[in-house]
Amino acid sequence: MTGGEPTALEVRGLGLRIGGARILQGVDLAVRQGELVGVIGPNGAGKTTLFNLVSGVHRPTEGQVLLGGQDVTAAPVAARARAGLGRTFQTSSLFPRLSVLENVRLASQGRLGGALSVLRFPRSGDAATRDAAEHLATVGLTHRADAAAGDLSHGDKRKLEIAVLLAMRPTVVLLDEPMAGVATADVPGLCQVIKDLHGTGCTVLMVEHHMDVVLGLADRVAVMHHGELLACDTPEKIMADPTVQSAYLGDVA
Repeated sequence: MTGGEPTALEVRGLGLRIGGARILQGVDLAVRQGELVGVIGPNGAGKTTLFNLVSGVHRPTEGQVLLGGQDVTAAPVAARARAGLGRTFQTSSLFPRLSVLENVRLASQGRLGGALSVLRFPRSGDAATRDAAEHLATVGLTHRADAAAGDLSHGDKRKLEIAVLLAMRPTVVLLDEPMAGVATADVPGLCQVIKDLHGTGCTVLMVEHHMDVVLGLADRVAVMHHGELLACDTPEKIMADPTVQSAYLGDVA
């Protein structure tokens, strides 16, 4: 990754105050187009709050959020999604009784402008169905297309969530703890899906507690501590940073 790519996502002086408490303060972070940045930090460091402010779930009390250079600080969640921002959450947002294919087809259908309906049986020649099938192939779930989403393993549910995101064609993706609850045996496959997603040129900001996953996937690592951005650099430099080791790595050793 060189420094010449345009900025896909940027936060400037981002902060959130609730009552008299500062939850997040003075966060400055620019993520370049096509970059994968991992966000780490102990519980309560502000990682999920950062994601909530970037995605529009909460409104910051100070600072700005820019998507592709456009100020979206006051924009609602749906407007940010239309502008190219996609997000997964720690808890599943799938339709468990619908099939794997139907979950992705609904996202494709919404993007393609069709009538959004879970009642219409998908046809093989339907544009949304074809699009959904392509995304299932990308994440390796073609063989589970007819299974109920609720019957998938936790790791496969995470893959399905990424397929749903792909169907929405985001330019920037926020992955909130994608490995949470995933069986150890499923971690390498899910890592490969994220690596492939990044390989398409998609910009990724990922919160993850598994340090080996972060270090293996990220171009840079951002360290949150007490609601502030402590450091952001290459994985090698972050691991060697004594301040980071003291504030975070030492706490979890």
